[in-house]
Amino acid sequence: MGPLEGVKILDLTSMISGPMGAMILADQGAEVIKVEPIAGEQLRHMASPHNGVNAPFYSCNRGKKSLAIDLKSEEGKEILLKLVKESDVFMQNFRPGTIDRMGFGYETLKKINSNLIYLSISGFGDKGPYANSRVYDPVIQALSGATDIQADRESGTPKMFRIVVADKVTSLTAAQAVSSALYAREKNSFGQHIRLSMLDSVIAFFWPEGMTGLVFKDNEFDVRKLQGSQDLIYKAKDRYITAGAVSDAEWIGMCNALNMQDLVEDERFATSAARVVNAQERKEITGKEIAKWHSEEILERFQIEGVPSAPLLDRMELMDHEQIIANQTILRDMYEGFGEVRQARPAATFEKTPSQIIRPAPKLGEHGKEILDNLDIGREEQKRLSKEGKVIILE
Repeated sequence: MGPLEGVKILDLTSMISGPMGAMILADQGAEVIKVEPIAGEQLRHMASPHNGVNAPFYSCNRGKKSLAIDLKSEEGKEILLKLVKESDVFMQNFRPGTIDRMGFGYETLKKINSNLIYLSISGFGDKGPYANSRVYDPVIQALSGATDIQADRESGTPKMFRIVVADKVTSLTAAQAVSSALYAREKNSFGQHIRLSMLDSVIAFFWPEGMTGLVFKDNEFDVRKLQGSQDLIYKAKDRYITAGAVSDAEWIGMCNALNMQDLVEDERFATSAARVVNAQERKEITGKEIAKWHSEEILERFQIEGVPSAPLLDRMELMDHEQIIANQTILRDMYEGFGEVRQARPAATFEKTPSQIIRPAPKLGEHGKEILDNLDIGREEQKRLSKEGKVIILE
């Protein structure tokens, strides 16, 4: 029984910015119905499938049920409105104005279900010059400062994160916002409309240390000059590692591990602030020393001295690392047709209401018959709708 047991969610989102958020809620016990067009949402078509489902789609939609309907048809609209009446949450990430033109805007749906939590995810918000523009992750990275944060420190060439960081940050924000709105509804008995943009989500995510120079207007500075302090990658004799010293105790530990005790009191590095200001010089000095050691030996010395450190794992090494095994971070489940499926387990561990992956990601329309049965739509009507291409029914 997950913490959201009994919560019913209609997920009309596509790609990653919404589906991953809805998937988190499914892991936490909510019943999530993924409402898709007859052709399936875009992410289904962006990689080669395995047993009818590709890996990116699987990892954003596990635990959900799939209902594929034609929302342009009157019958499709009627089915969705019936589901709205009995649902707690409605999630959509169409461009602003689209869902209203479809007939499913918040003002319409709250008349049907006044307690509905309605989440609208957009790329840029409802107003401004980009409001109605198409959006993918690289556009948000460009506008949010991500490419500046990732810029090559020597050439200044902007670079992007090689993952869809904007989509996933937005999904995490979405899941948190929906949970808070459900809590507010429990206390105050009202639904509400949540508006969330990818751009706002990512800038808020980067702000604490990525935008420090912009926090105090009277003390503004160019944060780009200090941005390199996080690039703590060093080459030992056999592989790359990371090691960092933020506190004075950690700096002393690093100096002890590397046999460079003479730098403990060096005014360039004697305080946390000094180590940030002189970060590049500090990294050059420590890098030369680390290069003299084999990774296993120096990492052991760092651990003994209390220095935060680790090897840089490549993705193919990930599942075999002892810490990840100890945490049971990667789940391995057997599903008919899929074989062994590996997924990162739900990160939050609840003592009394555990999260769990309850089912694999659905094939397109896999649960259409079950959902329509629950709406008391008869078998003959289901066959008619299927034959006319207004809903997918898998036998």
